[in-house]
Amino acid sequence: MTNQPNQPLGPPEADLGFAPPAAAAAEFVAPAAATRREHAAAVADAVPDVDSVVAAAPPATAAPESRGADPVVDLPEPGTFSRLVEPRNDARLTIEPGVWHQVSRKYVVEQPIVSGVLLLIVVAAMLVVALPLGQAWAWIPGGILSVIMLWSMAITSRQSRAIGYRLREDDLVFRRGILWQRIVAVPYGRMQLVDISHGPLDRGFGLAQLKLVTAAAATGVTIPGLPQATAEALRDQIVAVAESRRTGL
Repeated sequence: MTNQPNQPLGPPEADLGFAPPAAAAAEFVAPAAATRREHAAAVADAVPDVDSVVAAAPPATAAPESRGADPVVDLPEPGTFSRLVEPRNDARLTIEPGVWHQVSRKYVVEQPIVSGVLLLIVVAAMLVVALPLGQAWAWIPGGILSVIMLWSMAITSRQSRAIGYRLREDDLVFRRGILWQRIVAVPYGRMQLVDISHGPLDRGFGLAQLKLVTAAAATGVTIPGLPQATAEALRDQIVAVAESRRTGL
């Protein structure tokens, strides 16, 4: 049997009317590329220019004033301290920035007088009980009370400069104390009574106390050592604001 050379099974591709694979791919790629170019041009036309968007944007408005901002209050404050004293400990209650009002410098002179009178009474009672009556135990409580009063007189100046109050839009913030700090906010709308009181010694120094009474006894505040003119102006200011809060103005 004679081997015959391999013969093609069919006519060439050109004879059958089919294009080569490379030519067929080119026919599909060219229209697709044109379509992508047209789509990109349409997207570019649809996206607005950044400069035109910025120019057409409405002007930014200022942010509304935050709640609790300090209103402008004109209080007569003759001879008051100008800087609040804070504890040196880093764990202290920090003072919020704002306009803080303080007590009169005369309060530093008045308080030692009151403490000195009480100290004389304690010492006199201790001597009477311990010496004529022969009660030696009286030296112990009398000595303890005397030391406490002397210490209180020594730190009166620093304690007085730690007292301050701040008038905010919706409440009054009061702070005092160095070893035992207290900061309380009293809403104007909850105040039931604003009282001014002063004793004979207060009148001699021209000072007064302003007491704010609320529905909750724990939130009541007494601001000592205010000049009398300041106490009266502050009372009128607080009453006016409290009435406006109750009426919803």
